[in-house]
Amino acid sequence: MRTGLIVEDLPDARDWLHAVMGDAFPGIEIHTAASLAEAGEQLTHVLPDVALIDIGLPDGSGIDLIGQLNREQPQLMSIVTSVFDDDTHLFAALGAGASGYLLKDQSREELTAMLQRIADGQPPLSPAIARRLLGFFGPREAVTQDDTHLTGRERDVLALIAKGYTTAKVAELLDITRNTASGYVKVIYRKLNISSRAEAALEASRRGIVSPEAS
Repeated sequence: MRTGLIVEDLPDARDWLHAVMGDAFPGIEIHTAASLAEAGEQLTHVLPDVALIDIGLPDGSGIDLIGQLNREQPQLMSIVTSVFDDDTHLFAALGAGASGYLLKDQSREELTAMLQRIADGQPPLSPAIARRLLGFFGPREAVTQDDTHLTGRERDVLALIAKGYTTAKVAELLDITRNTASGYVKVIYRKLNISSRAEAALEASRRGIVSPEAS
């Protein structure tokens, strides 16, 4: 991670998240914004690799920003940092394209460790959030046959996305263009009816494309 963006209106929380991101990704260039408007201004001249986004902002919802970033910069990892741990906010954020969901009631060390696990292909999810997701997906029967509508190359792309690789890295690893990789991602999302990397990781694990430990 070379460049990061933090969107948080509370100064103390913003400074704290700045320290967390700096600990997780040494040497990263960090930009901050206190509102959606400031974030929009930053994004006119900054192309972050990762963004920590609060939901409750003075001029709107961070979920709207996540949706915008997912459409315009799908390679960017948008991670919610919030005090909200309910299903409404969680699934709205994931549906908008969030790649992770972290609760701000955890320690600096815990959040740092969760962000560092991105390098190992693990979506950054607080334990309470992971339990909610397991509760939601757990009762569903394991799928073993219905992934035949994914082509072999689509399965390859899904496996890499589930492991946390960026679209650019997927293109490099599979020796295809970045536009082609982006096209595969869009097709996979449409076929599986998903809209975020976190959901992609869960689907890949559920379908046996990657092991639970890898996703």
